[in-house]
Amino acid sequence: MPTQPQVTIYTTPTCHFCGEAKGFFQEHKVAYTEHNVATDLAKRKEMIEKSGQMGVPVIYVGDQLVVGYDQDKLKQFLSIQ
Repeated sequence: MPTQPQVTIYTTPTCHFCGEAKGFFQEHKVAYTEHNVATDLAKRKEMIEKSGQMGVPVIYVGDQLVVGYDQDKLKQFLSIQ
């Protein structure tokens, strides 16, 4: 079984789609690292520099970027049927 790529999600506590994405990861038993960019200014700066985005969620699956909660892209990048 192939190893899962590292998943990183940049979120804020009030973001509905961030919650949806985290629920998707939990449902599919995908481990992820979460950074709350509402309180972590260094991670907010990192997110903007890496993605060019100010909105959340910003999700990285390995080095592949997903902006927003795009379930189809996440399934594709994580090889989920």
